[in-house]
Amino acid sequence: MSSILVCTSPAESHVNPILDVVRALVGRGHRVRVLTGARFADRIRALGAEPLALPAAADVLDDIELKGRPRGRRAMNEGLTDTFLRPGPPQLGAIEAALDAESVEAIVSDLAFVGTQLFAFRAGRPVLAAVGMFPLMVSSVDTGPFGLGVPPPRTRAHRLQYRMMQSIARRVILAPVHRDVDRFYRANGLPGLGDLFFTDYLFQDGLLDLYGQFTVPSFEYPRSDLPAHVRFFGALTPPVTQKRALPDWWEQLDDSRPIVHVSQGTAANYDLGELIGPTLDGLAGEPVTVVVSTGAADGRAVGKLPSLPDNAFSAEFLPYDLLMPRIKAFVTNGGYGGLHAAMRHGVPIVVAGDTEDKLETSARVAWSGVGINLKTGHPTPEKVRTAVRTVLSDPRYREASARIGADLAAAPGADGFVAAVEDIVAARRGSSVPPAPTISEARVDAVSPPPFGASAEYERGGRPFRR
Repeated sequence: MSSILVCTSPAESHVNPILDVVRALVGRGHRVRVLTGARFADRIRALGAEPLALPAAADVLDDIELKGRPRGRRAMNEGLTDTFLRPGPPQLGAIEAALDAESVEAIVSDLAFVGTQLFAFRAGRPVLAAVGMFPLMVSSVDTGPFGLGVPPPRTRAHRLQYRMMQSIARRVILAPVHRDVDRFYRANGLPGLGDLFFTDYLFQDGLLDLYGQFTVPSFEYPRSDLPAHVRFFGALTPPVTQKRALPDWWEQLDDSRPIVHVSQGTAANYDLGELIGPTLDGLAGEPVTVVVSTGAADGRAVGKLPSLPDNAFSAEFLPYDLLMPRIKAFVTNGGYGGLHAAMRHGVPIVVAGDTEDKLETSARVAWSGVGINLKTGHPTPEKVRTAVRTVLSDPRYREASARIGADLAAAPGADGFVAAVEDIVAARRGSSVPPAPTISEARVDAVSPPPFGASAEYERGGRPFRR
């Protein structure tokens, strides 16, 4: 048995998936502590793990107002600083406090938990494994720049064009986020980005022992230069930690006509007129049954639900293990977990998302053939109706989704990831040489790091890594 520390950002879309890893760790006999927001403590205890609450300065995601959240490229340039970078130093402090209280053999972290990235440079650190619960961000000669929602190049000319696009993205289109990320690492005593794309920092040699991407290769762009420590494990399946009663209308669902499910996920549910409203309007006169979930699994307030037509039902939460086998189409803003839940059951998808990572998830829906990308977060009722009619009538979408679903079913999932972590821990135990950071000069001043956002320039602690 090992003592494991799990770190994850305090948001539904981060905590729920990683609880599947927590379940697997506890099930294999490990002592598990989970560092995240205090409001998730009951769910963590229900799995047999110990919750550790983040300090107030790091438990901020619930307080970030999302009503006016940026979209498209602005989501990358303006949305990362407050959401992920600023909580990094207090997250690091919480990691150190947890390790002072009890040593661990491994840290398993949500990639967006930036405190782990600051900790990764430490000499003699425990095994460090990251959980990829969003589209794979690592750059490649075979892909376009992350964050723009572009599919892989198809020709040599496209490759040359994308190579130029990578440079333009870094220096022009996504220059603000590169500037902020570079300043953040420098301010915390680490090397800056150098010529790295901002998503590649943690993929540098020596920083991670394992990166588990929770999808299958058939739903991710192929890369001929993928780092060796990146492995695919299938999909995460959040465990049910508390039973909820099915809605009163559940027995009224009639499978004799197609059931279409629509959801805006667990984060983008402040304005239900973005996607749920147009879907209800667009499908009101169609021979389908529309099932709406507002995404509030824990009873938090969401936006006002539009009026329901006669062919629609709604609930705050619906169990996907019961719902997905019955639906014929899924209308979504592109949350990674929801997409995989649909594909596990061969459900075709209509995706309309342009916030956070949704440009990338939406592009993968179209590229893989599992559905239609509406290329907006505010589709018209007519566009939703046309897309739903198409995925219901054209069997190619359902067939593509079913193919990926078969790959997901064959993948090892969270249990396979945990087994891989155990192998690395066992190998580390058998080694007499403790790991050292690749850049020996790079140190984190954990007590009083220079303030992120200060005007002073900070010297680089060493040369940038290269893959």
